Amino acid sequence: MPAIHAGQALAKLRVLDLSRVRAGPTCVRMLADFGADVVRIEPPPGVDDNENMFVDSREGSDFQNLNRNKRSLTLNLKHPQGRAVLQRLVRDADVVVENWRPDVKHRLGIDYESLRAINPRVILASISGFGQDGPYAGRPGFDQVIQGMGGLMSVTGFPEHGPVRAGIAVADSSAGLYLALGIFAALLEREQSGQGQWVQASLLHAQIAMMDFQAARWLNEGQVPVACGNDHPTASPMGLFRASDGQVNIGVAGSGNWRRFCEVLGQPGWMEDARFLDVKDRIANRAALTVEIERVLGTQPVSHWVEALNRAGVPAGPVYSVPEVFEDPQVRHLDVVAEATSAGGRKRRFITQPVQLSRTPGSVRSAAPGCGQHTDEVLREAGYEDAQIRALREAGVV
Repeated sequence: MPAIHAGQALAKLRVLDLSRVRAGPTCVRMLADFGADVVRIEPPPGVDDNENMFVDSREGSDFQNLNRNKRSLTLNLKHPQGRAVLQRLVRDADVVVENWRPDVKHRLGIDYESLRAINPRVILASISGFGQDGPYAGRPGFDQVIQGMGGLMSVTGFPEHGPVRAGIAVADSSAGLYLALGIFAALLEREQSGQGQWVQASLLHAQIAMMDFQAARWLNEGQVPVACGNDHPTASPMGLFRASDGQVNIGVAGSGNWRRFCEVLGQPGWMEDARFLDVKDRIANRAALTVEIERVLGTQPVSHWVEALNRAGVPAGPVYSVPEVFEDPQVRHLDVVAEATSAGGRKRRFITQPVQLSRTPGSVRSAAPGCGQHTDEVLREAGYEDAQIRALREAGVV
């Protein structure tokens, strides 16, 4: 089959994907969705004892989710001929993505200087747990460990329960997205210089960057952020409040929103109450304010308050389970889900690309490939004859 171009924005790009697990594949998925020809390079079965890390099955939802719109080439990089094949592929590549420990690429001769000697225009994009150098460079980086070291767990959950991990892989996913952004910047700069460069992201740095205003509070005001449960640390009322049939998520920020909120709840007196005059007062007296709010909200169901508050311009919404998310009419309108058939013949559903381009949008063109499904065709594109490909197979290179 020809290269998979899920869109036109990046259709001229060839990407070699040496990454695995989540952070690297998240980055490459974005490139693939916008049309880059992505060749996922993975070891032949049995070569890597960690090949099934977090992968129950290639037909499983997680693997399919991360590796759509890609082709697959098996290549044993522990074999000298395997490294020679990769070097040949690098000649025509625009981007190489990897997330090994920093020393691995140097051992294999796939570090930036080695790749640059083959192709000066190539961009090497590397994700690591802690950075390419420094005292922790050799440590393995896992999302949950990084959530703890990057401060996220300290501000997540309820104060009485201690640190809590987020329910998604925040460090992995954000590092992948930051790396994709770096690749786009390097590609744009290459249009001027004609030169590639080494783009780096780490889970630790990405997680700290995602701390955003919480980190800024400490750096600039000396305020130590702590877990606040569902309450916002610097705004009130903002959080979950009980209505008659469940909880409603309400975000009141700014004096205008506070005024409209009081009006919708029929409580203009709150605006004159000394306990609630400004946001600092409302934070200091949050518990008392919550009692007052829930006394009113408890008279009507969640749907009533969501409609009434939004109509007044006050942000509010329900708290969905995952199945409920996909039943929401706005979610359906946004075409958040697309379908493709996997290499095993199963219909799989995917979250579509959340970044929309008006002329050259991304898409989900194909599900994740079978292991080595496109080995022969990729090697032929690189100039290998059928007899040479057979010899590589016999030698255990592919």
